[in-house]
Amino acid sequence: MRAEPTILHVDLDAFYAAVEQRDKPSLRGKPVVVGGVGGRGVVATASYEARAYGVRSAMSTREARSRCPHAAYLSGRHHVYRQVSDLVMAELRALSALVEPLSLDEAFVDLAAADLPDHTVATVTQVGEELKERVREVTGGLTASVGIGTSKLVAKIGSDLRKPDGLVVVPPGEEQALLDPLPVTTIPGVGPATAERLRRVGVTTVADLVRSSEEELVRLVGQAHGHGLYLLARARDDRPVVAEREAKSISAEDTYDTDIVDRRLLEGLLERQAQKIAARLREARLSGRTVTIKVRLHDFTTHSRSTTLAAPTDNPAVVARLARSLLAEVDTTDGVRLLGVGVSGLADWIQEDLFGEEAPATEEPVVPDAELERFARRRGWHPGMDVVHAEHGPGWVWGSGVGRVTVRFETAESGPGPVRTFRADDPQLSAAPREP
Repeated sequence: MRAEPTILHVDLDAFYAAVEQRDKPSLRGKPVVVGGVGGRGVVATASYEARAYGVRSAMSTREARSRCPHAAYLSGRHHVYRQVSDLVMAELRALSALVEPLSLDEAFVDLAAADLPDHTVATVTQVGEELKERVREVTGGLTASVGIGTSKLVAKIGSDLRKPDGLVVVPPGEEQALLDPLPVTTIPGVGPATAERLRRVGVTTVADLVRSSEEELVRLVGQAHGHGLYLLARARDDRPVVAEREAKSISAEDTYDTDIVDRRLLEGLLERQAQKIAARLREARLSGRTVTIKVRLHDFTTHSRSTTLAAPTDNPAVVARLARSLLAEVDTTDGVRLLGVGVSGLADWIQEDLFGEEAPATEEPVVPDAELERFARRRGWHPGMDVVHAEHGPGWVWGSGVGRVTVRFETAESGPGPVRTFRADDPQLSAAPREP
């Protein structure tokens, strides 16, 4: 435990939905749900207007629609979310050399590594207020909730207490008073199963948890978990802020406008990515032992699979063969929206296969290049997608189906705009170019 409140946690409020409301004036102040829009989809983020109807992250889209049928259901624009996140992370790194990103919209910052005159409550409170204002400026109006305390646990709980747009600074010595009245599920690691076990013995708040002995907690949830709960309930958390390290891997991934269900096409796209990675490995005079694939399904759930070779390689055929075998472990029946391949365990040498069992440098493509090119040119329309019309200008897809696509023509600066419907193959309508 630190003697001063030097750990800051920042969390962008309803991030995906807030970005969509920022860029789509007609959705401001209205319920917005981002995630899988199909019948088996899952909510990634809901705006606070949608949350008022009981919509929550990880809820099925089907249930969300039943609770809030009048919300705008969008499939998301991850390249935009990444761009906004990069702006925020740059502000955090300007504040301190020690920043630990947890996701696109969440990070810990170690203020002990910041250039501050002191770490009094007054000083760190001012830092939090200034950071919130900088986030608002660089993101075009997005809000963030900030918690500051003597540990990661306290800072994270602080940022959750007054959402949205909140700031909570917990002075040293007041950690237990903050924690005691909170539900036991506030403690990291207490999910539904653990919470039910604790409820059965009368433990529903953190104060109840504090009154439980370590022996009782170990008996209920196991040695490691019980010991951890015993410490965290007493605000004992000495985890450091770990600065983001350079990823020691080379990877390639693509997000697709329409969900892909054709297994042969998926394998062909993996093969193309493997070729790109191998070329980059050879350019850098590197090789790698571990091949990993990343598959994001239609409902935003993401799966990773990896395998490790006995010796490093830069052979595109080997990377492609392993990637295809890993893909077989993932159920892609309902469609894939993102696909990626990565090679890690990098080395600056290659061990030739002494027994000649390694795949040849070139193999017959799973899918001919011409077919992949046709797919690359294929257009698909999904809700929330940025588009441009030759006559009407920029807008976004409101919905599509039965050969039609409906577009609302507006931008973040224009104010709410008109709605028009076109043929899905209208040559004047195209996906908006993505900024680098």
